[in-house]
Amino acid sequence: MGTSLSVKLHGEHTNLTNLKTIRAVCPHDCPDTCSMIITVKEGKAVDLRGDKGHPFTQGFLCQKVNRYLDRTYHKDRLLYPLRRVGPKGTGQFERISWEAALKEIVFRLKEIANSVDGPQSILPFSYGGTMGKLQEASIDRRFFHGIGASLLDRTICATAGTVGCDMTLGGRAVADPFMTENCRHIINWGSNTAVTNSHLWVRMVKAQKQGARVVTIDPYKTPTACRSDEWIAIRPGTDAALALAMMHVVFREQLEDRDYLGQYTLGEDQLRQRVSEWTPERAQKITGIPADTIRRLSMDHAQARPALIRLNYGLQRHGGGGMAVRTITCIPAVLGTWKDPGGGAMLSTSKVYSFKDSESFCRHDLIRAGTRTINMTRLAEALAGEGDNGRPFGPPLKALMVYNSNPAAICPNQAKVIEGLKRDDLFTVVLEHFQTDTADYADILLPATTQLEHWDVHSSYGHLMVQLNEPAIAPLGESRPNTAIFRELAKRFELSPEIWDNTDQELIREALSPMPNITLEKLLEEGPKSLELPKPFAPFAQGHFETPSGKCEFYSQRMADLGLDPLPGYTPPHEDPQSGNSTYPLQMISPPEPAFLNSSFANLEANQRDSGQPKLRIHPLDAKFRDIASLTKVRVFNDRGSFQALAMVEETVPPGVVVSHGVWWNKRTNDGVNVNCTTSTRLTDLGAGATFFDNLVQVETIPL
Repeated sequence: MGTSLSVKLHGEHTNLTNLKTIRAVCPHDCPDTCSMIITVKEGKAVDLRGDKGHPFTQGFLCQKVNRYLDRTYHKDRLLYPLRRVGPKGTGQFERISWEAALKEIVFRLKEIANSVDGPQSILPFSYGGTMGKLQEASIDRRFFHGIGASLLDRTICATAGTVGCDMTLGGRAVADPFMTENCRHIINWGSNTAVTNSHLWVRMVKAQKQGARVVTIDPYKTPTACRSDEWIAIRPGTDAALALAMMHVVFREQLEDRDYLGQYTLGEDQLRQRVSEWTPERAQKITGIPADTIRRLSMDHAQARPALIRLNYGLQRHGGGGMAVRTITCIPAVLGTWKDPGGGAMLSTSKVYSFKDSESFCRHDLIRAGTRTINMTRLAEALAGEGDNGRPFGPPLKALMVYNSNPAAICPNQAKVIEGLKRDDLFTVVLEHFQTDTADYADILLPATTQLEHWDVHSSYGHLMVQLNEPAIAPLGESRPNTAIFRELAKRFELSPEIWDNTDQELIREALSPMPNITLEKLLEEGPKSLELPKPFAPFAQGHFETPSGKCEFYSQRMADLGLDPLPGYTPPHEDPQSGNSTYPLQMISPPEPAFLNSSFANLEANQRDSGQPKLRIHPLDAKFRDIASLTKVRVFNDRGSFQALAMVEETVPPGVVVSHGVWWNKRTNDGVNVNCTTSTRLTDLGAGATFFDNLVQVETIPL
């Protein structure tokens, strides 16, 4: 972006000697994908700030990423390869050379691959620690496919919602985020937008100031709910029942868009019949929302234009999560709100991008016939050698390579995961920035670069810009990018050079190749580039759904072919308090702690000060019944485990619901565990996703 003598800062030149500026991208699992400006002096990053020239993120960063330099230069940063010297879990390591580390990894993996159980005894485990196209999924996938390792089904966050959307729309629910400020009625449905999508929230606030009504539907009174015009408290896992009742009201009051329904939908008559049974009174008994509130919400949303539903991934993390998202995404077609730019429903913009197809970029052609797939949500069972539904598991896992993730902290059924990580016969390699909970169980620990130290290119799931991350500084210590590490492993495995023998810049060009107007050179010279989309952007205004019929499918033949209900419906949570469970009567949800991002940042002192300690929010009625006073220590437990928290007695949750934010590192809590010691590995109805918010617990005071 600049030179040592004439530095270009936000379009203005300054003559600060020995300074240069580099444009970077926040890599974390957040829809905003903020553009950042890094100032470097004599090889050290000395300033980091938001890029005011970015059309969507407009120069401000969240409290976490504002401190990214502290994270990069933190005293606990891993800088050298390490080998375990103590028992697994004790975190005792000795420094070794890269040559020694790579030699041992290759020897052990080849030994396992050539054993009687074969290469499927090797499992990669990764997720969204970085969202860049290169460091998240490129050479690493080619390497594992090339050696014949087991495949990982990366389901832990979003698959229920994405499959639910796909069954209805043929893709993601998407609207133009730049047009949100023009909306007149906005529903944040299971979305804490002010915290987890703050740049979209800015546009919602602008719409609110222009007269829009902003409503939040959530079991917890989040910061978004506090700043909305109305908070509607819903019982966890019952969102589909509310959506069905809303469509009941729309049809009864004749507020539907008959023209849109007639031209662009399939199964209108069947949907009308289905929702005729879902009166607001019936939904009230399930959701806990008064029938009058359901009627008012339905009519307000139906009579406003443009109208937007911002739905998020939290509402899908229960047994019926896929059907819930499928049902909610029917509403814009019933109302015709897809016709308005900015209107309809918004889950993710990710599928609007036309990067090189991941199957070819990650070389799925290398996958050997018959290779098994292991669901990451069920890592506990995989490490124990337990197959799904009583089926044989197959070759036992003998090697685990973890990168971009921290499964000891973030996976459900935590105790069983850790029991598996302790296995002496499991060879574990971890690529990391810090010595996380998972790193403590590694045999070999490799230092990875941060976003300031490597190349990458980014899409977004919250806006419509392509962005380049240029390294601002040289890798600290002996840290290396994921691409470099897996490139070296592939070379030593003697895989074909065409799999690994290309630079990161060449990989970026390959990823961008389907978009001829967005090139590496243009991104370097001009900064973030907008996708070339129709203006105004309203992708479903005239149908164009990517379903088999080309229409919004209220009736899905694909669902019927799977033996599933082909119409939108309500599937109760796996652990449903209305079933009469008296042992564990409280529904617990565990949304992200605002000071952390999943388990990232949880080890930094400033972020720990912001978050305090693990807390449990509980309604006064539930607290009184259990003799729990505010700010007292409580034990939260079920058959899977227990953890300690500080009770917060408040009306931010309805009776029968408790909230405990995550994800704390186990080693940073008083009792050495976090909320995931209580969560289940049961899967969602669609997409085989995680059910973190489908969790019944009991709470008791801890005796002094």
